Amino acid sequence: MATAGSIVRQSLQVAVHLAVCTVNMSFAGSSVVSGVKTARKAIEFGKTHVVRPKGRHQATVVWLHGLGDNGASWSQLLETLPLPNIKWICPTAPTRPIALFGGFPSTAWFDVEDLSEDGPDDLEGLDASAAHVAYLLSTEPSDIKLAVGGFSMGAATALYSATCHSLGKYGNGNPYPANLSAVVGLSGWLPCSKTLKSKMVEMKASNSGAGSLPVLLCHGKVDDVVLYKFGEKSSQALRSCGFQDVTFKSYNTLGHYTVPEEMDEVCAWLTSKLGL
Repeated sequence: MATAGSIVRQSLQVAVHLAVCTVNMSFAGSSVVSGVKTARKAIEFGKTHVVRPKGRHQATVVWLHGLGDNGASWSQLLETLPLPNIKWICPTAPTRPIALFGGFPSTAWFDVEDLSEDGPDDLEGLDASAAHVAYLLSTEPSDIKLAVGGFSMGAATALYSATCHSLGKYGNGNPYPANLSAVVGLSGWLPCSKTLKSKMVEMKASNSGAGSLPVLLCHGKVDDVVLYKFGEKSSQALRSCGFQDVTFKSYNTLGHYTVPEEMDEVCAWLTSKLGL
């Protein structure tokens, strides 16, 4: 997987071929991409890469890359994992100006000024990407378990999707349609953590979807891009907001990348939580 240095270099590349995201599909009787319509007009997501299951299809996981990356790099890694019953969907984020880079464009799920929970939250971008994830899951068979995961900014988007699932709606108030069974975040953080607890209390979501949704967070203690403390604080915030099944794994020598030990943990956790 890419190191922190290569992630930054990749984020300075703008030669990305974009495909227009379809915005007229529906799921469970409501508009899956209503968040996209409300957030941005004509938002364009890049190419989606799909890894087909080698065995019986039991689960589908949308996996989200980090800032400046693309779906292809992660699809190559995920294809090697010993999870024959999972279909992996690896989309590519839109290319957009990024405040962190002084407005220079990069592939990103939302705009960001600071790779942590301390920065301002781009609710429009988060809603659009969470809606795109729901759209990608909308055509999966009804008997297939659905999950979302990601790395770095992709992990942040996955965790935001988890909160939308538990609240039953996007940040803009539109219904969230996907029925998630598991969420994984590697080297990421929880967006909107400052306001999540009050929203959960208001919606009484801690007594509904939050408690039953399993979440796995993994973070390296020497991560110099998304600091370890933000991963740890995110796990604590989820628990305080009613998420009862949160697993937090730390790795003493891991930076802002992934290693086989971490991916082994992901495989074992998904096998358990998705009943593979």
